[in-house]
Amino acid sequence: MKFLEGKTVGIDLGTTYSAIAYLDDEGEPTVINNADGRPITPSVVLLDDDRVVVGPSFERISVASPDQIVEAIKREMGNKDFHVVYQNKKLTPEFVSALILKKMKQDAEQSIGPISNAVITVPYYFNDVRRKATQDAGRIAGLNVVDIINEPTAATLAYAWQKGELGRADLKADERTILVYDLGGGTFDVTVVRYTPTSFRVLATDGDVMLGGLDWSRRLAEHLVEQFKQKFNEDPSSDPEAMLAFHQESEDAKRDLSEKSQVPVSVYFKGKTLSVSLTRAEFERMTADLLHRTKDTTELVMQQAGVKAGLLDEVILVGGSTLMPVVEQMLREVTGREPSRELMPERAVAEGAAIHAAILQARTPDGAGVAEAVRKRLNCVKTSDVNSHSLGIKISDPSDKSRKINHIMIPKNTPVPHSVNQRFGTNVAGQQRVHVEILEGDAVDPAACELIGDFRVFNLPASLPKGSPIEITYAYDSSGRINASAKEVTGNNEASAEIVRDGGMNEDEIGDAFDVLTDEYDIE
Repeated sequence: MKFLEGKTVGIDLGTTYSAIAYLDDEGEPTVINNADGRPITPSVVLLDDDRVVVGPSFERISVASPDQIVEAIKREMGNKDFHVVYQNKKLTPEFVSALILKKMKQDAEQSIGPISNAVITVPYYFNDVRRKATQDAGRIAGLNVVDIINEPTAATLAYAWQKGELGRADLKADERTILVYDLGGGTFDVTVVRYTPTSFRVLATDGDVMLGGLDWSRRLAEHLVEQFKQKFNEDPSSDPEAMLAFHQESEDAKRDLSEKSQVPVSVYFKGKTLSVSLTRAEFERMTADLLHRTKDTTELVMQQAGVKAGLLDEVILVGGSTLMPVVEQMLREVTGREPSRELMPERAVAEGAAIHAAILQARTPDGAGVAEAVRKRLNCVKTSDVNSHSLGIKISDPSDKSRKINHIMIPKNTPVPHSVNQRFGTNVAGQQRVHVEILEGDAVDPAACELIGDFRVFNLPASLPKGSPIEITYAYDSSGRINASAKEVTGNNEASAEIVRDGGMNEDEIGDAFDVLTDEYDIE
């Protein structure tokens, strides 16, 4: 980790909105307004005929072709099969995300000067491939990505800072246990953290990278389509431009229902207009299953953390979708606590990322760029995480040798760093090699897990009996590196592999993408 000359920022790269923050001259985390004077930028990219527009207004979107609009790209991070075609080029999720980051960087530099370094946030439940893709996007945008931080951890740092506790070694080191419920536009996770002013320890986490406010809006849009079909016998879902308008109306109605108990909604298609009055109660009924999914996850994480209802010190709301009143009501019932709205849900993660960046910078030999008082305060802060996905190995099912299963070596929510050593047996007599496949996921079926790496042990001793011991070691360090090794005990043959955010783009690909973005794209 090396900091370059220039400003350092924290970036919340969100599914629907993004924000960028830094520590100001007084050492306070501050969100930087974009060129429109707003603290958050829509994570929407309009691929216009002659330029790229990041965060376009609804008026501009309404006159654009739907195939020119890219939304919710965060959900596609790490997906090698996804791309958008623009000017005869295939744009990957990393490149589209880089367009958003580049625009935010440009706007922020108008306020604070040249920006070089960044900490970018990701949902805790992002796997290694998605994390690497996020890091690549930052580098394509011209940022020195000094770290990737989990969004709930960033929110916890912002919370402790706002409470005046973070880094205060002079305060009593009483432990507090808080639950961070993060429901953004496109992703969801919930995390239980135990902390003192100088130490932060994640106890348990879980989530869903395909669940967020977008799904609430889409459910309402589907409802409006059904209403339209019933009244006019016309199907708007067959027209992409009509559906774009339906989704926008649904998004606006969803937001208004957080403040009002009833709102009017009007949608137009083929010369016909549907006008309905939608109540908050109706909206909550049609989306109850979505909320219940977050409830189940919250209860599971509390159980895994060993925290019963009523024993949490605080429940923190993060993400714009937590503004829905029903979210607060559900959490009140599940946790036995009144959820806190002390943090601004759409800014807290970026502020926490800026604090984390300052903590890292304070630990460098000269601590350049961090005020002396802040450096002394942050130098003593230590964080400890858990792994958000189980690590397993593909083996033959002991009860049915013809079937392969995922054997969990390191379960999710294990404090890291952590290592484990287990013995297995060879499958057949005279086996010449062992193939170790490293899996990420909890499913028993290996096909339902992510293969993140593999290696082989060759030249096993001749005439080795079936069931001869093979010793497998898995290690997960605090920076996310995964090490796996295998040793055939009889002949002492060994092999190993290190997984560091495997997959994604290589150095040449990142460099080429940076050149293309810099030389060929005019971002507005």
